[in-house]
Amino acid sequence: MQEHKHIHIVSFDIPFPANYGGVIDVFYKIKYLSEQTVKIHLHCFEYGREHSQELENICESVNYYPRKTGLVSHLSKQPYIVKSRSSESLIQNLLKDDYPILFEGMHTLGVGLDKRLTDRKKIYRESNIEHHYYHHLYKAEKKPFKKFFYKIESWKLKQFEKNILKFDKTLVVSQADKDYLESKYLKRNIIYLPSFHQNTELNIKDGIGNYALYNGNLSVVENILAVEYLIEQVFSKIDYPFVVAGLNPSDELKSLIAKYSNISLKSNLSDEEMTDLIQNAQFNILTTAQATGLKLKLLNTLYQGRYCIVNDKMVSGTGLAELCIIANSAQEIIEQIEKYSSSEFNKIGDRKSILKSLYNNDKNIQKLIQLCLD
Repeated sequence: MQEHKHIHIVSFDIPFPANYGGVIDVFYKIKYLSEQTVKIHLHCFEYGREHSQELENICESVNYYPRKTGLVSHLSKQPYIVKSRSSESLIQNLLKDDYPILFEGMHTLGVGLDKRLTDRKKIYRESNIEHHYYHHLYKAEKKPFKKFFYKIESWKLKQFEKNILKFDKTLVVSQADKDYLESKYLKRNIIYLPSFHQNTELNIKDGIGNYALYNGNLSVVENILAVEYLIEQVFSKIDYPFVVAGLNPSDELKSLIAKYSNISLKSNLSDEEMTDLIQNAQFNILTTAQATGLKLKLLNTLYQGRYCIVNDKMVSGTGLAELCIIANSAQEIIEQIEKYSSSEFNKIGDRKSILKSLYNNDKNIQKLIQLCLD
């Protein structure tokens, strides 16, 4: 009988439901590990999401720890996302055995730096270059207090980043992030391991759609700016229907969308409703201001949707550029919509080959087990 392997996973949030980028990789990693006779001891910081029976069904144990939000965490030398996730009870739980520990996101690394864990096997799972991410939030934010917070957090994260050297391995989600970290830390145990995700087969519909779609968390400033750009520079200038879909849109965004008869808003949809929108669109349009990490909504769109129009930053370091239409200006987006609005999508073979090669969950879970548990 095969002996079970055990691993601790420390997650920055409760990773179910897997309905936003950060937790998708965490949840499907857990799901695939559980199918490989690995016993998972999951530790989640909680702040607004409910405890999950689904996680308890597939993990050996699940523990929850409150975030320490508030002024004290803001005043720390550590980044707020790190300091607010400190927990003595979590450390005590990790000290009960000597299993390897996988830390999900830079948010959780403060726990891993505790001296009592010095001799443990510790792996950092990177999700993006955090100080780059917060710098872009700083540049995009209009509200003074939030803008100040993002600037300070970006600076703290840049200073804190060197702590990844105290972990045995860093597993990154894109080749671009690997290149950046290797150049800064001289190739020290930095390994490219693509994100885990919900897709196993392509599910692209035949026929021609009659609208373009943008989807994302509409409370995130980067996504808000992307939608505003697409509305004001692209879809206010053409008659083609445009659907904006995502979580928690602001009243300001609702008001902007209401000005245009060819633009509609779909908010807080179920997974099934969102999949239906992606599959029936002629174009899925995804743009970003920063080339860091992997945007998992891009991966989902390539498995489910027809034409995918992106800017080059969206696909930087992902190996997915040749599966997309690259358009880096509003005029280029308009031209591509006009070019392909009446064309059936016919690149399924190319997508299947590349996605199966790079983003194969079964292959990548074996690599993760080898890196963490062998």
